[in-house]
Amino acid sequence: MTQITLGHTPERLHALDGVRAGALLLGVAFHASLSFLPGPQFWVVRDAPSDALGTFSFVAHIFRIAAFFLIAGFFGRMLLGRRGLGGFVRNRLARIALPLLVFWPIAITGIIATFIWGAATMAGGSLPPGPPPPPPTLATFPLTHLWFLYLLLLFYAATLAIRAVLALVDREARVRGAPVDRVMRLITATPAAPLFLAAPLAVALALRTPWYAWSGIPTPDIGFVPNGAAVTGFGTAFAFGWLLHRQTGLLDSIRRWWAVQLAAGVVLAILCLVQLHGTPASVPMPQGAAKLVLACTYALAVWSWTLGITGAALRFLTREQPALRYVADASYWIYLMHLPVVMALQVAIYPVGVPGLVKWALVTAAAFLILIASYHLLVRHSWLGRWLNGRKLPWRAPAPALETHAA
Repeated sequence: MTQITLGHTPERLHALDGVRAGALLLGVAFHASLSFLPGPQFWVVRDAPSDALGTFSFVAHIFRIAAFFLIAGFFGRMLLGRRGLGGFVRNRLARIALPLLVFWPIAITGIIATFIWGAATMAGGSLPPGPPPPPPTLATFPLTHLWFLYLLLLFYAATLAIRAVLALVDREARVRGAPVDRVMRLITATPAAPLFLAAPLAVALALRTPWYAWSGIPTPDIGFVPNGAAVTGFGTAFAFGWLLHRQTGLLDSIRRWWAVQLAAGVVLAILCLVQLHGTPASVPMPQGAAKLVLACTYALAVWSWTLGITGAALRFLTREQPALRYVADASYWIYLMHLPVVMALQVAIYPVGVPGLVKWALVTAAAFLILIASYHLLVRHSWLGRWLNGRKLPWRAPAPALETHAA
């Protein structure tokens, strides 16, 4: 396969790693908002509703996961080029597969405990009567918030398989070489890139039945067969990031149009909210023209926000800053461990009589304090840091140069 890399500078890598970290950290604030959303959504507790948090949750979900998978694709191909196939597989098994296996039992135990605590709290101190939940099956297995690791492993496996097949049937690189690179240059040359990239997701959302549009791209957190909309939307982002690494000079095009993309993303998000006005979150979109229009609008918003955020990072986050580097290093641990912490804080603050927006701010701030403290004391300077981030930092030495974080 033709290898085309125009030289990615450390500044570009700092910016892209900032997007990755920001997407993970935004997940903490997103999950902290779920107990305060308007409507009958199911969560650990149903607290004081806030329309502002409903809007925040909807907009944050538009781009945070797609941005993560775009960066994961970019860093994934870079890792493969640096370490070769064997080194890539060993690294991904250690840094993605093993954390999924190790941290899932911890996460599910904490989640179940907080759900029991939350049910008792909302019922006045004792558990309400009811049958126990049925045992999980392959179709109902709760992957929790760690589903992103599972889906990432599927994308890695699919990408390696596709590369192997193309190497056999396209030995002269007539399809996988210059033509692919030419298409990528055409897509990124103008601000119209979302029109091309959003098309697969728009079709997948329009065809999905039922589609609960307030939830955007349905996350594949239940079962081992991910839903088609998630595979399409996040798979497109992963593939785009992977192919973007073939021509890293295209990052300049993404940076050039960041303001246009963000402005379009804001307008498209507003249009989505206008179309959803009066529609309860628990009601799926009915079949028809309105669903098709909303699917197209939402898919365009996904890619406008994703490219806008990525371009803004390439414009403004290229300088190495110790505080940002620290937070980026901590982001993987924080995301792995955050959900039981956030849920416990939501239950603890439930009886407090203050507005939902204030409770959300308190839950988010407390969760970050707890998680950052645990990272500093338990991970950063220990074997956990070497395992999750590829290095263990001494207590007093300055942080070394950027390592690739593909998760």
